[in-house]
Amino acid sequence: MIARIQGKLIALESDRALMEVGPVAYEVLLPGYAVSQLSGRLGQDVTLFTFEYYEGTLGGGNLVPRLVGFLSRNELDFFRRFTSVKGVGIRKGLKTLSVPIATIAEAIESGDERTLCALPGVGKRLAQVMLAELKGKLGDYALGAAEPAAGRAFERFQVEALEVLVAWGERRAEAMDLIALTCQRHPDIKTAEALVPLVYRVKQGVEV
Repeated sequence: MIARIQGKLIALESDRALMEVGPVAYEVLLPGYAVSQLSGRLGQDVTLFTFEYYEGTLGGGNLVPRLVGFLSRNELDFFRRFTSVKGVGIRKGLKTLSVPIATIAEAIESGDERTLCALPGVGKRLAQVMLAELKGKLGDYALGAAEPAAGRAFERFQVEALEVLVAWGERRAEAMDLIALTCQRHPDIKTAEALVPLVYRVKQGVEV
């Protein structure tokens, strides 16, 4: 079983990536939020945490091996729980994860049916099933689970920046401290896109 791939990102589509590892290129299926976060990293080395499954029907004799990837081990673990819900298979689960997992976990933990219904492929009935089966079990993945040293819960854009930094190899605890420090120095920053580059500048001592 291929559990992790580290290589050059050579192509990116709406639902998959092509990773070059030595002389071999692997096609890896991705959730929507991961495609968005990788969009600026073509040609760079990236790491994906993966699992394999077979797509198709056993009786039909046309099973196709597939590789599914995530930006962190934490996200892969969440996906396994998420797809345990009745009516959410692997393909549907990937399509549904159009926003960071912390956002979805927070919606489930808080009983926010409206946010769940806004996800691709999720109707009112499926949202209710998600709440019934997962509420109370996803606290470690929710927005409120990420807290800076000062003890105040991160806002959504800070959590999104945190997931990007962790996916790029930063240690979670250190990344949280850097985000808190950067936001303290730059309180006007309100998007992950603006925050991540500043975090690296603070880390390198460029921002004072």
